[in-house]
Amino acid sequence: MSVAFISHADCGRHDTGWKHPEHVGRLRTITRALRNDWELMMRVDHREGRHATVDELALGHAAEYIESVRAMAAGGGGRFDADTVASEGSWDAGAAGAGCVLDGIDLAVAEHRRAYCAVRPPGHHALRAHAMGFCLFGNVGIGAHYARARHGLNRVLIADWDVHHGNGTQALVQECEDIRFVSMHQWPWYPGTGAADDRGPKETVWNVPMAGGLPAAEYVRAFLGAVDSATRDWTPDLVLISAGFDSLNGDPLGGFTLEMPDVTTLTSEMVDRALQWCGGRLVSALEGGYAPERVGEASVVHLRALER
Repeated sequence: MSVAFISHADCGRHDTGWKHPEHVGRLRTITRALRNDWELMMRVDHREGRHATVDELALGHAAEYIESVRAMAAGGGGRFDADTVASEGSWDAGAAGAGCVLDGIDLAVAEHRRAYCAVRPPGHHALRAHAMGFCLFGNVGIGAHYARARHGLNRVLIADWDVHHGNGTQALVQECEDIRFVSMHQWPWYPGTGAADDRGPKETVWNVPMAGGLPAAEYVRAFLGAVDSATRDWTPDLVLISAGFDSLNGDPLGGFTLEMPDVTTLTSEMVDRALQWCGGRLVSALEGGYAPERVGEASVVHLRALER
């Protein structure tokens, strides 16, 4: 059964300006890399996602904040903070990014399919009532609550290997006893959160702060060890991955040293675990990654490993 590749044309309408690290070229390199791997291109199930509804966005965000994003886009755009901007198309892009993840979850439930959602803007820094760190809506955090509310998948594991701490995702899910969150991230680094002793109010958070510049095997070992710790005597009904490819060696916004074989290992190990836990139900979503050609290459590697 093929892996789904889910995206939406509106994700390209989030115009951050050509000098911004998070730009539409990140998605274009993924499409180009897929076209250059014709066999994989023909195997994956290409799907255009949908837009999340306001009610679905409200699974993670305050109504006033959701309306502020829509109003800023309707007004032609603006700036939420020094890093996070909006354009006329940002409302449609943000809703599409979240909606693609929700479509992936629907597919995982209906057909036990795995999916990779190539979306932007990213989501794992978005807080309940604030945009932050290039992120407008918490795509994966919303997805975890959607899986529980829409499909009754009560136990959801979120595994985040972006080089930055997923502070927004943690904030969106840490009050729920049946959502567990694992984040491996560079420390000290933006956004300055994610200390190892921060387990969240329900002790459902596994933060793995790591120094930059370590051998890649140390990051792989630490990440998988935290996943295994988080799932000891607790079996997920669904696995969500925040696939941040800024953890790759050479990314301009990170100092980790992962290479393409490490992407294969991380993905394959998560697929193997998902097959044991929940029939292989796994959905990943693009987060960071600011060396575009590397993002494209890593996305192809990730898709190949999801086929296991």
